[in-house]
Amino acid sequence: MPERTRFVLDERDMPTAWYNVLPDLPTPLDPPLGPDGNPIGPEALAPLFPMELIKQEVSTDRYIDIPGAIIDVYKTYRPSPLQRARQLEKNLGLPEGVKIFYKYEGVSPAGSHKPNTAIAQAYFNKQEGINKISTETGAGQWGSALAIAGALFGIEIEVFMVKVSFNQKPYRRILMETYGATVHASPSNLTNAGRHVLERDPDSTGSLGIAISEAVEVAATNEDMHYSLGSVLNHVCLHQTIVGQEAILQMEMAEAEPDVVIGCVGGGSNFAGISYPYYYRRKQGLSNARLVAVEPKACPTLTAGDYRYDWGDEAKMTPQMLMYTLGHDFVPAGIHAGGLRYHADAPTLCNLVHNDEIEAVAVHQVACFEAAVQFARAEGILPAPESSHAIRVAIDEALAAKDAGEDKTVLFNLSGHGHFDLSAYEAYNAGTLIDYDFASGTHVEED
Repeated sequence: MPERTRFVLDERDMPTAWYNVLPDLPTPLDPPLGPDGNPIGPEALAPLFPMELIKQEVSTDRYIDIPGAIIDVYKTYRPSPLQRARQLEKNLGLPEGVKIFYKYEGVSPAGSHKPNTAIAQAYFNKQEGINKISTETGAGQWGSALAIAGALFGIEIEVFMVKVSFNQKPYRRILMETYGATVHASPSNLTNAGRHVLERDPDSTGSLGIAISEAVEVAATNEDMHYSLGSVLNHVCLHQTIVGQEAILQMEMAEAEPDVVIGCVGGGSNFAGISYPYYYRRKQGLSNARLVAVEPKACPTLTAGDYRYDWGDEAKMTPQMLMYTLGHDFVPAGIHAGGLRYHADAPTLCNLVHNDEIEAVAVHQVACFEAAVQFARAEGILPAPESSHAIRVAIDEALAAKDAGEDKTVLFNLSGHGHFDLSAYEAYNAGTLIDYDFASGTHVEED
């Protein structure tokens, strides 16, 4: 009988609590700072977030129960499958001792991991009587997820989409609008923050920092509206840990334990989702897995940024947090992995990287698309440009083990599909896709 390739949990085995990394961090998180530079408490977040999310943001409980109403929606697409990439292994010429597994989050309605937190955030907002939410989105995966969640819970969604992605990915905009969301290209003339940027640079391609400023401004100036963030904050990373918890159970089904766990990083949520449960498993003495965060060389926050306090947005409307940052006013080059174009990262992730619990590497987009196409032709799934970063390093890890004559089990999070990113693949196939140097914002010349 052939060995299994696909490992699917029954919905009755789906985790019923999110894992909270805060009590297990090697050092406590430093507090966020307010406009005067002094520490602020959770109450400062009340104008933007429902109280239940604020409680989750600062909770020291290791596990937080998932409400039944959220589980009911999760069950429409979860548990997501975990698969062994046997065809890719074959194409790479890997020996039997080198194995590649991937957790596939592209089965969600939005085609990515983002609904895991969008559904939770919409639910908790609705419970507090909020019927309008503003947000930002890079490549459109987060905006799509929140638009769907808004439709499910009867909440109006207003999205500020980074202009370069707004132009590169029109079908993401159409998807959001079809679910009832209103979508603006950012920077826009609708906010003071957007107008300020356009006065300086009328041709600005935008950034997540700018889009966050616009979305926060709209929420802060409308009493009946809240703001929602798709990554970075602890409650967002918390909601994503259902991914890693499922993966642990599925790897047990596969009778395998990963030696390395890999995910791409923009703000940190999908990487946190797959890696934080393994971080805790490692603390329990049940795993020796290396945890590897992969980011683009055009926006290498963890590998080239400074570890310091900074604002999460361009207009300095958010609190300052201690994190790796390239500067809140940094505008990355217009790479196709729009979800990875953020100047900073989740404070919990930065804490773990700073304390050498998590490794970080940066890769160029052409090499990532090369890996994505190789994966697609072997496994039949077209990866999102963001996910291609994880695939690149997963392949590199497997080939390094092969060359060294070592056994290795690689697990990565395939965080979404690339069906709305065909313009990026068109550029790669035509040979016009280029790499960028983050410091200068210019492309890298080939040798």
